[in-house]
Amino acid sequence: MKLGKLFLWGLCALFLSLGAFTLAVFWGLPDVSPLKSRVNSMTISVPDWQGAMHPFQVGPENPYWTPLDSFPDELKWAVIVAEDANFYEHDGVDMTALKEALKYDLKHKRMRYGASTITQQLAKNLFLSRDKSVLRKLRELVLATRMERELTKGRILELYLNVVELGPLVYGFGHAAEYHFGMPVAYLTPAEAAFLAATLPGPRVAFNPRNKLTKVRRRAARLIKLLGLRNILDETEVNDALVQIGQLDGRQAALNENSRATD
Repeated sequence: MKLGKLFLWGLCALFLSLGAFTLAVFWGLPDVSPLKSRVNSMTISVPDWQGAMHPFQVGPENPYWTPLDSFPDELKWAVIVAEDANFYEHDGVDMTALKEALKYDLKHKRMRYGASTITQQLAKNLFLSRDKSVLRKLRELVLATRMERELTKGRILELYLNVVELGPLVYGFGHAAEYHFGMPVAYLTPAEAAFLAATLPGPRVAFNPRNKLTKVRRRAARLIKLLGLRNILDETEVNDALVQIGQLDGRQAALNENSRATD
């Protein structure tokens, strides 16, 4: 009899725990449908490299905001092959990549939290903290699936390209093109586009062009070759871009622009 009662109490405790955890995952999640509007802007908070938070406008009120059609195709595809090769195939979560990441975590007995899709990264950047907790990751997955139901792939990509971190308080490729190359994003060459996309895994440390220039150039070259394999660039364009990548340093300077004017 006592064992039966203990079992029932244990079962109740399990259900209560699962219910509380489920409530914690879904509690307070924002409505993503307003993101469908290309007219309205929203304010989020973004960190600088010292950890201080700053307001950031997502939408046309941001002076660097760039519509999807104004991004060079080479830039859009460089970002996709760099960050989420199956972007157009999945529904917000790349299950194959997620399984591989889980295998890695179990094998190495630590949480890597890789395999985030562009949609998941956008959900995190817009709505969630950057901590690496299980709860935050689950909320990210829920938001990503909701965003895929409410938004087109083009809208998701447009938002991502405009909010991703690419330098010290530099968010979005519109700002990054001006910061690193002193020009509007629409004028980036394939090499410059690949160079910026190559910094995405870690513009602060791992792929900071100020400190890891060779590493960034190497990754940019790989992205250019992948664009060639996808027929985004032809053989001549690939070869020209590979040459130019070896000359890029990502400095914010009119020097780059002036050298173009004298060519």
